[in-house]
Amino acid sequence: MNWFPKRSVVVPVDFSDDSFAAVELAIELVAEPAGLHLIHVLPEPHAGDPGVEWQMIDNENRRRHATEAIRTRLSDAKYEAVSIEIDFGSPGYRIAEFAEQVGAELIVIPSHGRTGLKRLMLGSVTDRVIRLSHCPVLVLRK
Repeated sequence: MNWFPKRSVVVPVDFSDDSFAAVELAIELVAEPAGLHLIHVLPEPHAGDPGVEWQMIDNENRRRHATEAIRTRLSDAKYEAVSIEIDFGSPGYRIAEFAEQVGAELIVIPSHGRTGLKRLMLGSVTDRVIRLSHCPVLVLRK
């Protein structure tokens, strides 16, 4: 039982087990499943990619495949009303913008636990979301 249910919660999904664990937690935090918003951010395709040049890959197909993959993974009836957004660009920025757009009261995001040089070289989506978010961010550690 949740004593302080949220109207709107955002969870970034990167298809890792940690991100789906965040979905499990977040569905317990919302008043209704329709208040749970999942977002997956894909990189923009590069103009030189063969699939782009041969017009075999477009963002609409990529969006459809990603949505189907998430729906397949979350096939339980309790996820039927959950909304899924597939976006393109820089994940940290797009997640924060999406959360503001849907009026999220909370973002639930896993931390992949990178430290030191790996974190410096790769950057951290979680860190960027924390810095840019308009609402609280619940970071789930491994």
